Amino acid sequence: MRDLIRDHLVEQEWDENKETVGTITIVYDHGVHELMEKLTDLQHHYSSLIRSTLHIHLDQHRCLEVLVVRGRSGEIKRIADSLIATKGVKHGKLTATTTGKDLK
Repeated sequence: MRDLIRDHLVEQEWDENKETVGTITIVYDHGVHELMEKLTDLQHHYSSLIRSTLHIHLDQHRCLEVLVVRGRSGEIKRIADSLIATKGVKHGKLTATTTGKDLK
């Protein structure tokens, strides 16, 4: 029960555009023309939201990147949507969580 209530509270934080944290995970083909430059440009544009990144080579063609983000939920959704919609990104997902400030 407690976990369901907390999940609901986290969803409310995201709906109310409060300061939140989360991760954006993308899998992409690094061989797609100019994809790396586009992803890097987007990350630099939103650098105030990105706290950390992890880059893993899955094989000779595919990479996985995980970005830890913190900021207003609306801004985080915008960067996630921009990254995930970039041509060459095969899959992406925003995982929303909370700073925990308002959870008891």
